[in-house]
Amino acid sequence: MATNDITSNEKKAERSLLLTMAIVLGVVAVIAVIGFVFMNKPSDIIEGQVEGTTVRISGKLPGRVVEFFVEEGDTVHAGDTLVHIHSSLVDAQLTQAEALENVAKAQNRKVDAGTRSQIINAARDLLSQAEAAVTITEKTYRRIDNLYKEGVMSEQKRDEAKAAYDAAVAAKGAAESQYSLAKAGAQQEDKESTAALVSAAGGGVAQVQAVLEDSYLTAPFDGTIDQVYPQEGELVALGAPIMSLLRNDKRWITFNVREELLNDLPMGKKINVMVPALGKKDIEVEIYYIRDMGSYATWHSTKATGSWDSRTFEIKARPTTHVDGLRPGMSIIYE
Repeated sequence: MATNDITSNEKKAERSLLLTMAIVLGVVAVIAVIGFVFMNKPSDIIEGQVEGTTVRISGKLPGRVVEFFVEEGDTVHAGDTLVHIHSSLVDAQLTQAEALENVAKAQNRKVDAGTRSQIINAARDLLSQAEAAVTITEKTYRRIDNLYKEGVMSEQKRDEAKAAYDAAVAAKGAAESQYSLAKAGAQQEDKESTAALVSAAGGGVAQVQAVLEDSYLTAPFDGTIDQVYPQEGELVALGAPIMSLLRNDKRWITFNVREELLNDLPMGKKINVMVPALGKKDIEVEIYYIRDMGSYATWHSTKATGSWDSRTFEIKARPTTHVDGLRPGMSIIYE
């Protein structure tokens, strides 16, 4: 009798345990269903960054950096002087061009006044001087060129000597023309020719002066000096960037999205984005640019079947109002 009671009690305990487990599993299942139905889906987060317009400041004057008037991080205004570049070679070319212009003007006045023996003698003397200059500069250039080939002289010194030689040859040609005119007499054609030489000489002066205008480079717009490349005393070549200037009034944000999200981001739409670097500040921006990034930026589905390839698009948007402290490189978050 006692054995039967024990067996009955064990069965009751097993049924109670199974019932308890069933109740627990049922509760867990109900909680899971409720959580699946009512749990909020996490928001999609798109990360981008702030961009800005940066311009490289360069000039057409090859020379040596004499002085910087700004440093990296300085705020400048349009027209502010940024750097002074000096070129002794271009200064010499200007002096030579002005001298040729003066000679052309003088010869033009003499032709207008009539050819005299003194004018012919002066033209001959000028030609002799020009020929002597050609001889000297040619020897100098040949000597420096040989030294350059031997690795003794720099390329810049050779170029300066070549420029001086070319200028002397040009001066000789002008002197020969003037001497021929003086001997031939002041015909109408001669007067027109000398007038043309005056104009050509004036053009040469203007050309050199145009190059010298870049001896002092100025800021083309208001901005911040982003980076300075050479040091004071260094040589810079024609068109070499001296510094980069970040424009203060041009800021935009850029981010990439898959094409199925484009329906919510049409052109002209205003959205709010968060800038972590500004204390997680929300700013309003307006979309103004949408472009397909091409096949190299295509996002591929992870499913083998039942999906498709989705292309990536680049979106740009401008802040609707000025945002203090917004700088290129800062991250932006769009949910």
